Amino acid sequence: MLTVDQRASRSSPDRVPDVLRRLNADVPAVLGFERTAGDEFPGVLADPDDVVDVVLQLVRAGDWSIGVGAGPVQQPLPQSTRAGTGPAFLSARRAVDAAKQRPVRLAVRGAVPADAADAQAVLSALAVFVERRSDQAWEAIALVGSGRTQADAATSLGISRQAVGQRLAAGLWDLERELRPTAARCLTRAAG
Repeated sequence: MLTVDQRASRSSPDRVPDVLRRLNADVPAVLGFERTAGDEFPGVLADPDDVVDVVLQLVRAGDWSIGVGAGPVQQPLPQSTRAGTGPAFLSARRAVDAAKQRPVRLAVRGAVPADAADAQAVLSALAVFVERRSDQAWEAIALVGSGRTQADAATSLGISRQAVGQRLAAGLWDLERELRPTAARCLTRAAG
Protein backbone atom coordinates (compact mmCIF):
# COMPACT_ATOMS: atom_id res chain seq x y z
CA MET A 1 0.00 0.00 0.00
CA LEU A 2 1.34 3.42 -0.92
CA THR A 3 0.09 6.84 0.05
CA VAL A 4 1.75 9.66 -1.86
CA ASP A 5 1.47 13.39 -1.28
CA GLN A 6 2.69 16.15 -3.59
CA ARG A 7 5.17 18.45 -1.88
CA ALA A 8 4.69 22.24 -2.11
CA SER A 9 1.39 21.73 -3.91
CA ARG A 10 0.08 25.17 -2.98
CA SER A 11 2.96 26.88 -4.75
CA SER A 12 3.45 24.57 -7.73
CA PRO A 13 1.26 23.10 -10.50
CA ASP A 14 -0.93 20.08 -9.78
CA ARG A 15 1.13 17.06 -10.87
CA VAL A 16 -1.26 14.41 -9.54
CA PRO A 17 -3.35 13.81 -12.72
CA ASP A 18 -0.29 13.08 -14.88
CA VAL A 19 1.22 10.71 -12.31
CA LEU A 20 -2.10 8.92 -11.80
CA ARG A 21 -2.46 8.36 -15.55
CA ARG A 22 1.08 6.99 -15.83
CA LEU A 23 0.90 4.74 -12.76
CA ASN A 24 -2.54 3.36 -13.55
CA ALA A 25 -1.44 2.59 -17.13
CA ASP A 26 1.89 0.97 -16.21
CA VAL A 27 1.58 -0.60 -12.75
CA PRO A 28 -0.41 -3.76 -11.98
CA ALA A 29 -2.40 -2.68 -8.94
CA VAL A 30 -4.84 -4.57 -6.74
CA LEU A 31 -6.66 -1.26 -6.25
CA GLY A 32 -5.63 1.52 -8.62
CA PHE A 33 -4.15 4.83 -7.63
CA GLU A 34 -6.83 7.45 -6.91
CA ARG A 35 -6.73 11.02 -5.69
CA THR A 36 -8.17 11.40 -2.22
CA ALA A 37 -7.81 14.68 -0.37
CA GLY A 38 -6.23 17.50 -2.33
CA ASP A 39 -2.87 16.40 -3.70
CA GLU A 40 -2.70 12.97 -2.12
CA PHE A 41 -3.26 9.56 -3.68
CA PRO A 42 -3.14 5.96 -2.43
CA GLY A 43 -2.77 2.70 -4.34
CA VAL A 44 -2.68 -0.96 -3.34
CA LEU A 45 -0.10 -3.26 -4.92
CA ALA A 46 0.33 -7.00 -4.36
CA ASP A 47 3.91 -7.39 -5.56
CA PRO A 48 6.67 -5.84 -3.43
CA ASP A 49 8.86 -5.54 -6.55
CA ASP A 50 6.20 -3.26 -8.03
CA VAL A 51 6.23 -1.20 -4.83
CA VAL A 52 9.99 -0.72 -5.17
CA ASP A 53 9.58 0.29 -8.83
CA VAL A 54 6.86 2.84 -8.04
CA VAL A 55 8.78 4.30 -5.11
CA LEU A 56 11.87 4.81 -7.26
CA GLN A 57 9.84 6.27 -10.15
CA LEU A 58 8.31 8.80 -7.76
CA VAL A 59 11.67 9.62 -6.21
CA ARG A 60 13.12 10.26 -9.65
CA ALA A 61 10.17 12.46 -10.60
CA GLY A 62 10.73 14.50 -7.42
CA ASP A 63 8.24 16.56 -5.45
CA TRP A 64 6.58 13.63 -3.65
CA SER A 65 6.38 12.45 -0.04
CA ILE A 66 6.00 8.67 -0.22
CA GLY A 67 4.52 6.48 2.48
CA VAL A 68 4.62 2.70 2.20
CA GLY A 69 2.35 0.62 4.42
CA ALA A 70 3.13 -3.09 4.62
CA GLY A 71 0.43 -5.36 5.96
CA PRO A 72 -2.97 -6.85 5.26
CA VAL A 73 -5.96 -5.00 3.84
CA GLN A 74 -9.52 -5.71 4.86
CA GLN A 75 -11.29 -8.21 2.62
CA PRO A 76 -13.32 -8.19 0.51
CA LEU A 77 -11.67 -5.33 -1.33
CA PRO A 78 -13.88 -2.41 -2.28
CA GLN A 79 -14.07 -1.14 -5.85
CA SER A 80 -12.37 2.11 -4.92
CA THR A 81 -9.02 2.57 -3.20
CA ARG A 82 -10.55 5.43 -1.22
CA ALA A 83 -12.93 2.96 0.45
CA GLY A 84 -10.21 0.51 1.50
CA THR A 85 -9.33 -0.19 5.12
CA GLY A 86 -7.03 -2.37 7.15
CA PRO A 87 -3.59 -2.26 8.75
CA ALA A 88 -1.76 -1.51 5.47
CA PHE A 89 -3.90 1.61 4.96
CA LEU A 90 -3.21 2.84 8.49
CA SER A 91 0.50 2.10 8.12
CA ALA A 92 0.68 3.97 4.81
CA ARG A 93 -1.04 6.98 6.39
CA ARG A 94 1.48 7.03 9.25
CA ALA A 95 4.32 6.50 6.78
CA VAL A 96 3.43 9.43 4.52
CA ASP A 97 3.21 11.69 7.57
CA ALA A 98 6.64 10.46 8.69
CA ALA A 99 8.04 10.87 5.15
CA LYS A 100 7.28 14.59 5.25
CA GLN A 101 9.77 14.91 8.11
CA ARG A 102 12.59 12.89 6.51
CA PRO A 103 15.28 14.21 4.15
CA VAL A 104 14.54 11.58 1.49
CA ARG A 105 10.74 12.09 1.84
CA LEU A 106 10.16 8.36 2.10
CA ALA A 107 9.01 6.22 5.02
CA VAL A 108 7.84 2.65 5.58
CA ARG A 109 5.55 1.44 8.35
CA GLY A 110 4.32 -2.11 8.72
CA ALA A 111 2.98 -4.99 10.75
CA VAL A 112 6.55 -5.94 11.77
CA PRO A 113 8.24 -2.65 12.77
CA ALA A 114 11.84 -3.94 12.63
CA ASP A 115 11.39 -5.25 9.10
CA ALA A 116 9.61 -2.03 8.08
CA ALA A 117 12.64 -0.11 9.39
CA ASP A 118 14.93 -2.35 7.31
CA ALA A 119 12.79 -1.76 4.21
CA GLN A 120 12.87 1.97 4.87
CA ALA A 121 16.67 1.94 5.18
CA VAL A 122 17.18 0.03 1.93
CA LEU A 123 14.62 2.10 0.01
CA SER A 124 16.16 5.30 1.38
CA ALA A 125 19.60 4.24 0.13
CA LEU A 126 18.12 3.49 -3.28
CA ALA A 127 16.37 6.86 -3.25
CA VAL A 128 19.68 8.63 -2.66
CA PHE A 129 21.20 6.82 -5.67
CA VAL A 130 18.26 7.83 -7.86
CA GLU A 131 18.22 11.45 -6.70
CA ARG A 132 21.94 11.96 -7.32
CA ARG A 133 22.26 10.36 -10.75
CA SER A 134 23.40 12.46 -13.66
CA ASP A 135 21.46 12.66 -16.90
CA GLN A 136 24.33 10.79 -18.57
CA ALA A 137 24.02 7.92 -16.08
CA TRP A 138 20.25 7.79 -16.68
CA GLU A 139 20.85 7.54 -20.45
CA ALA A 140 23.15 4.57 -20.01
CA ILE A 141 20.88 2.91 -17.44
CA ALA A 142 17.83 3.29 -19.69
CA LEU A 143 19.56 1.52 -22.55
CA VAL A 144 21.25 -1.25 -20.55
CA GLY A 145 18.19 -1.68 -18.34
CA SER A 146 16.07 -2.31 -21.45
CA GLY A 147 18.29 -5.29 -22.29
CA ARG A 148 20.84 -3.74 -24.61
CA THR A 149 24.50 -4.57 -24.23
CA GLN A 150 26.97 -1.94 -23.14
CA ALA A 151 28.43 -2.03 -26.65
CA ASP A 152 24.99 -1.35 -28.17
CA ALA A 153 24.38 1.43 -25.64
CA ALA A 154 27.76 2.94 -26.52
CA THR A 155 26.88 2.97 -30.21
CA SER A 156 23.49 4.60 -29.50
CA LEU A 157 25.07 7.25 -27.29
CA GLY A 158 28.06 7.85 -29.56
CA ILE A 159 30.56 7.06 -26.79
CA SER A 160 32.92 4.21 -25.97
CA ARG A 161 31.85 1.02 -24.21
CA GLN A 162 34.15 2.02 -21.35
CA ALA A 163 32.34 5.36 -21.04
CA VAL A 164 29.03 3.49 -20.73
CA GLY A 165 30.58 1.34 -17.99
CA GLN A 166 31.77 4.48 -16.21
CA ARG A 167 28.30 6.02 -16.38
CA LEU A 168 26.75 2.85 -14.99
CA ALA A 169 29.34 2.73 -12.20
CA ALA A 170 28.87 6.42 -11.34
CA GLY A 171 25.09 5.85 -11.22
CA LEU A 172 25.57 2.82 -8.92
CA TRP A 173 23.51 0.70 -11.32
CA ASP A 174 24.94 -2.65 -10.15
CA LEU A 175 24.32 -1.81 -6.51
CA GLU A 176 20.75 -0.73 -7.28
CA ARG A 177 20.11 -4.04 -9.01
CA GLU A 178 21.42 -5.88 -5.93
CA LEU A 179 19.40 -3.80 -3.46
CA ARG A 180 16.03 -3.85 -5.25
CA PRO A 181 15.26 -7.50 -4.35
CA THR A 182 16.52 -6.86 -0.82
CA ALA A 183 14.02 -4.00 -0.47
CA ALA A 184 11.23 -6.22 -1.80
CA ARG A 185 12.08 -9.01 0.67
CA CYS A 186 12.13 -6.52 3.55
CA LEU A 187 8.69 -5.23 2.50
CA THR A 188 7.35 -8.80 2.40
CA ARG A 189 8.64 -9.46 5.92
CA ALA A 190 7.32 -6.09 7.14
CA ALA A 191 3.80 -7.12 6.05
CA GLY A 192 3.90 -9.97 8.59
